[in-house]
Amino acid sequence: MRKPFVAGNWKMNKTAEQATLLVADLLPRLKTIQDVERVLCPPFTSLMVVSQMLGDSGIGLGAQNMHWDVSGAYTGEVSPQMIKEFCQYVILGHSERRAYFHETDEMINRKVKSAMQIGLIPIICVGETLEENKAGQTQDVVTRQVSKVLEGIEINNAEKIVIAYEPVWAIGTGLAASPVDAEKVIGGIIRNLLSSMFDETNAQKIRVLYGGSVTGQNAREFFHEDNVDGALVGGASLKPDDFIKIVQDAVR
Repeated sequence: MRKPFVAGNWKMNKTAEQATLLVADLLPRLKTIQDVERVLCPPFTSLMVVSQMLGDSGIGLGAQNMHWDVSGAYTGEVSPQMIKEFCQYVILGHSERRAYFHETDEMINRKVKSAMQIGLIPIICVGETLEENKAGQTQDVVTRQVSKVLEGIEINNAEKIVIAYEPVWAIGTGLAASPVDAEKVIGGIIRNLLSSMFDETNAQKIRVLYGGSVTGQNAREFFHEDNVDGALVGGASLKPDDFIKIVQDAVR
């Protein structure tokens, strides 16, 4: 059975001081939930302080992005080695990176390879826009994204990769795909595609999350679906009570 996985993407929120207060609230309660892989993804500026607070608690730390190169003249970028110093995970290919910073599938593929090479676990985001959804292009878009971002990658340990299906039209809008729709995409498209790309055993072990306006009120409905292995949580991860409830609801 795949271990449930819940990650909180804080996006561009919380100073280091504010992050300290949030983690101080979350940490005691997260420690009591042992049957879910729990990950916090604060901004770069808070990675060090949050890493120190998490210590050996068993709660993972992730960055929200990274460059693919080890070092170089890339002003404003952060390398895999810089991330690895504090983190075990890194979010790659989020729709906001694609939309606002023009990241392509090819760029994300380079990042995924670089992350896995250094031992970081990538949380790879895929999902269609509202226009693509209405045009009936969900399968084509998601298939293209998954295929291209995983191109040339060998998976020997399926626990070292996580995929998050995040329909772009549901991120930060208050709109969420229905649990049935999420299951159709995750179980019917993504997992079938993984089975064709990798051996069946590893394909079935890869965790696939749902993301997009996940709240403490609707998370349980998504987790009841067979192929939804957890959630990549945005705004609700900044609300301690909501985030704790989501993690609790992920326990199987």
